[in-house]
Amino acid sequence: ALELLKTHICKPSRWSCGPPAAEGNVQDEESDTRKINNSFLRDHNYATEADIISTVEFNPSGELLATGDKGGRVVVFQREQETKSEPQRRGEYNVYSTFQSHDPEFDYLKSLEIEEKINKIRWLPQQNAAYFLLSTNDKTVKLWKISERDRRPEGYNLKDEDGRIRDPSTITSLRVPVLQNTDLMVEATARRVFSNAHTYHINSISVNSDLQTYISTDDLRVNLWNLEITDQSFNIVDIKPCNMEDLTEVITAAEFHPQQCNTLAYSSSRGSVRLCDMRKQALCDTHCKFFEEPEDPSTRSFFSEIISSISDIKFSHSGRFLMTRDYLTVKVWDLNMETRPVQTYQVHDYLRGKLCSLYENDCIFDKFECVWNGSDSVIMTGSYNNFFRMFDRNTKKDVTLEASRENSKPRAILKPRKVCVGGKRRKDEVTVDSLDFSKKILHSAWHPQENIIAVAASNNLYIFQDKVT
Repeated sequence: ALELLKTHICKPSRWSCGPPAAEGNVQDEESDTRKINNSFLRDHNYATEADIISTVEFNPSGELLATGDKGGRVVVFQREQETKSEPQRRGEYNVYSTFQSHDPEFDYLKSLEIEEKINKIRWLPQQNAAYFLLSTNDKTVKLWKISERDRRPEGYNLKDEDGRIRDPSTITSLRVPVLQNTDLMVEATARRVFSNAHTYHINSISVNSDLQTYISTDDLRVNLWNLEITDQSFNIVDIKPCNMEDLTEVITAAEFHPQQCNTLAYSSSRGSVRLCDMRKQALCDTHCKFFEEPEDPSTRSFFSEIISSISDIKFSHSGRFLMTRDYLTVKVWDLNMETRPVQTYQVHDYLRGKLCSLYENDCIFDKFECVWNGSDSVIMTGSYNNFFRMFDRNTKKDVTLEASRENSKPRAILKPRKVCVGGKRRKDEVTVDSLDFSKKILHSAWHPQENIIAVAASNNLYIFQDKVT
């Protein structure tokens, strides 16, 4: 059983905790917007487009949780420490630092606007007291340092306490500056800016296990960077054809192996995954393994190529398995078997009959993410109506849960939800026709050691954990 730890709501230029204000007015506003069929207003009563969360990521220890939004902001949450007086606060995440990672830009050579939206965040393993993370928008990757400061130097000889330069003629003695205790300050500084290496939009970044390099991936290329060098990168995958009319697929995601620094995988819009070994050759255009499930001719339709496009890939923590998410399913592949996945989970197969309407409203192009739990025994991914699905690989059981404002009371227990496909609808079931496709769980994260999950729904961040008995 999962219980809600906390709900964080992104509002313009600030973050707040708890359910939205003026909750009683929501139903009235929603009833009005239903009449005009404006789903955007209904789902975003308290948010602008810039406040919508676009990525969620735990750091390797799980003590910090970072979110990025479409406004270019990064918000870092820190886990509360347990105290004897309030042991129940252990597990709650509160705002630790907020900073503007990216700003909107304009490419004058191509006459294109570059959005400030944060596409991905990846943490680096902690090496000292400071924390480091990579954040990227469509074109530029930045390395950020997040550090604490609780002391400041005082007693300078050449400037006064306000920072103004003193007249040297008034200095009659020398003082030794000292460090004075001050209120704790959390600072975020950009240590590196990696830019001008991608012609197309960056869709993923991944830190190598050697802790020295990382990859950034766009639609046609994968670039390898050294974390210390900003003016040079190595192109290790390039699928751009000489004639763009011959283009048949694009790269949708890429990730390094968690233990083998020479191995990486990238997925394509045709539903295939290629495993590359950088020891074999510098340019990894030729793969060493190719994972693709043969298509069943009896189920082929106009939408087959669209729904087979892989939106996310994740290596298991053990490095033995690879998980892929397409529009309708989650598949688990054994790296030693390329012919077919070892497990296939239907996320929302009841939508197969609604692909035409989903194509018309562009929902069929939504990119859902998938995550492993710490032991690789459970996987999680999102769906519509603010539903998210969990699949237990050992017991073969699955559950559908909902992240919504109605369940936003702290410590509230989540009740399993069911979607009624046909026949008589039972109590507490939801019919397929009543699903709200404007409410969707695209981004989620799982604590690396504990059963704590973070789920982003529009501008709301929900954090759940196992029920504490």
